[in-house]
Amino acid sequence: MPPPSPRPAGVRARLRALAREASKFGVVGAVAFSVDLVIFNLLRNDDIETLTAKTISTIVATTLAFAGNRFWTWRDEAHTHMARQYTTFFVLNAIGLGIALSCLAISHYGLGHFWPALRSQTADNIAGQLVGTAIGTIFRFWSYRKFVFRADTGRTPGVTSSSPTLP
Repeated sequence: MPPPSPRPAGVRARLRALAREASKFGVVGAVAFSVDLVIFNLLRNDDIETLTAKTISTIVATTLAFAGNRFWTWRDEAHTHMARQYTTFFVLNAIGLGIALSCLAISHYGLGHFWPALRSQTADNIAGQLVGTAIGTIFRFWSYRKFVFRADTGRTPGVTSSSPTLP
């Protein structure tokens, strides 16, 4: 006989908690993305090299995202060693930055060699800010949950102690 399937209420509670967590992550990410976009374009307008501008804008946005995620998105999770969290967060963001820079470099320097239109500021924004950020965001959400803002064992991520416990 197969094991009994999880109770629907348990699955719904987990999905609601995940949706709440992803929504908060999305709000923090949207604010950080806006800051990244503005700084990147200001630096590009000042003739700062494309990859340097993206690196600077990402570092500023990452600092903002760390604060938002630590103190709002995952405020109820285990926060035992802030220096370790901060370091891990930035290492994982460096990987996310690498994803965005790769998309930007492939477009601007690789494909832009054959199609000069891909060296425009609009093409740089699409490649680095939209494509690179989208792929990097998926990686960041997974890695933050897994390595930075881990749930206490025995708790469902995103479900606070005032929420009903799940078997």
